[in-house]
This record gives sequence, structure tokens and C-alpha cells, in this order.
Amino acid sequence: MLFLLPAYLSENTSITHFSPVIKEYIMQTDYFFVENEKTARKVVKFFAPEKKQSDLKLFLLDKYTENADIKEAQQLMLKGQDFGLLSEAGLPCIADPGNLMVKWCHEKNIRVIPISGPSSIILALISSGFNGQEFTFNGYLPIDRGEKKKQIQHLENLVQKTGYSQIFMETPYRNNQLFEDLTKFLSPNAKLCIAANINDPETEFIQTKSIKDWQKQKPELHKIPAVFVLGK
Repeated sequence: MLFLLPAYLSENTSITHFSPVIKEYIMQTDYFFVENEKTARKVVKFFAPEKKQSDLKLFLLDKYTENADIKEAQQLMLKGQDFGLLSEAGLPCIADPGNLMVKWCHEKNIRVIPISGPSSIILALISSGFNGQEFTFNGYLPIDRGEKKKQIQHLENLVQKTGYSQIFMETPYRNNQLFEDLTKFLSPNAKLCIAANINDPETEFIQTKSIKDWQKQKPELHKIPAVFVLGK
């Protein structure tokens, strides 16, 4: 079996927010697909502090991974070994490369077990006040500023034409620059939700404002995980 295991969005989140079954599945296997070994070990310790770190067998599964890179793990699964799949944050396979392994499991008739947990994308959307029936997750915007400007204005046009909420992200150390670009390239009346440090009991920041109001109140987002939503 392949267990799709959620990770916390903030290390300060209480473990009481999570299903006890997460710990059960972590205790059930020593084998995990992970995007980052250091983060994965911290997540395992958070949910199952008594589990021996030395017992963990971690297989890297990031955006550069191909099936050939995890052939050893796949052979173990074909022989009956259970694996867990851990995201960097939130649910696996959303803004996360884990779908490669899930797809392979379906092809090999290996059972995939999803476990409920937080998704920063969904939590940002439901906290925004925007259309939750029809929405698009656009991932990361282009790094090139000219291309970024085109994409930002394209997303605003989509909101106006279709009413679909448009969700996107940025690497945390570029958040402040993205905010500046949004306030320059969007119309003054465009509505933007910023959801930062979601699930952190002390520093969570979620607000929806027009661009003209955001220009009056610049948030500090440098190196802070954040999700941005455009909507009506």
C-alpha cells in the first residue's frame, strides 16, 4: 500500500488538529518517499516521536525524479512492502511531485490510501470570501518580470470574464517582490486575498482587500509561506 500522508503547514500547529491514523500509518512502515529528507524526519518526529529515526528508509521524490530513479523502491513495493509518501507541507500531490508514484501504483494495482490533512491552497480559498465553486490553481508564476506581468493581468481578466477564483503561489523569499508586482500590475479595484503562515496559532495572516487598499498596508511576507487568491 501507498499511504499519502499530510504534513503540517506550521510546526506550531497542535497535533490535536490531525487524525490519529497518521501516526498509525507512520508506525506501520519504515519506508517513505520524501521531497526533502530533513523536513521528512521532522514530520515523522512530530507525529510519532517514539519512532526510531535510524529505522527510516527514505527515497527522494522531487520534481526532477523519474521512475528510473526510484526503481529500487518500486521493486520493494511489488514484493509487498508498504510505503508512505510525505509532502513538504500540507497534502501530497498538490503543488508537489508525489503524483509520479501514485500514478505508478495505479498502473501496478497497488492500493493508494489518502489521509485527510491541511491544504494551504484550499484553506486560503475558503478563507478568501471568493468563489469556492469554480476556481483554478495556477502554481507558481513566471520568474521573468515581463512574463509575470502578462500572467498577472491574464489572471485578473479571467476573474472578470469567468468569475473563477485564481490561486497561485511564490517561493517565500520572493513573496515581497510578488506583492509589489501585484500592486503595480493589477487594477486598483481588483480583489486580492493573501493567506500567510496558515495554521500557525501566533502569526497566521489572512486578509482580502482591494489593490488600492493593499497599497496602503504592505504586509511583510519575506520567507513566509503564503498563498495568493484573486477573485470577486
